[in-house]
Amino acid sequence: MRKITIAIDGYSSTGKSTVAKQLADYLGYVYVDSGAMYRAVTLYSMQNGIISKENFDVEKLKESLPSIHLKFIKEEAWNKAHIFLNGKDVENEIRNLDVSEFVSPIATIHEVRVKLVAQQQQLGLEKGVVMDGRDIGTVVFPNAELKIFMNASAPERAQRRYKELVERGETVSFNDVLKNIEDRDHIDTTREDSPLRKADGAIEIDNSDMNLDDQFHTVLQLAKDRIARRI
Repeated sequence: MRKITIAIDGYSSTGKSTVAKQLADYLGYVYVDSGAMYRAVTLYSMQNGIISKENFDVEKLKESLPSIHLKFIKEEAWNKAHIFLNGKDVENEIRNLDVSEFVSPIATIHEVRVKLVAQQQQLGLEKGVVMDGRDIGTVVFPNAELKIFMNASAPERAQRRYKELVERGETVSFNDVLKNIEDRDHIDTTREDSPLRKADGAIEIDNSDMNLDDQFHTVLQLAKDRIARRI
């Protein structure tokens, strides 16, 4: 069976990573969470005084990029590959709301995007890869055989994200999560460098009223059809 490249883009908290991982597991493909890479750079920036609510030292970030080393490692006990920042597993640290607040500004920096896009393209050279993010179908893999654009209403996405954070034991308010979602949407869609948009040829899926099984089987059927050249 031939292998293809699958690019899944969309707004934050639309379930891109969940369905991308499910799809990769089912097909035996490599799954790459590009958002985790931007979150790891964000975490580094927070830890090193580069970004805060009061300050964003863009020049210091650019100068620090050669010192930021990212790697995905998969252990048998984990249900997904974890991202390591300079040799440390930061998979859990990058998922909190503080990192979410700063990740979109970090992702607007051209030099950051150049560094990470190059790494992402390298990971996809052998095909058989599923990657999700904001610019996978438009920039990273513009020639991907299957491009999907995920969408859902902002309140629905905020509810999902709020539930996820509460289940992890974080103390957050729904309104704060909703504002973070709306702020990220604005930054992601209006930035000059690789703004979030539906790629040419992408199939849009609005999963506002879908459960996880419905979402997975919808995407899986698209993948099977594209692999078999039915669509």
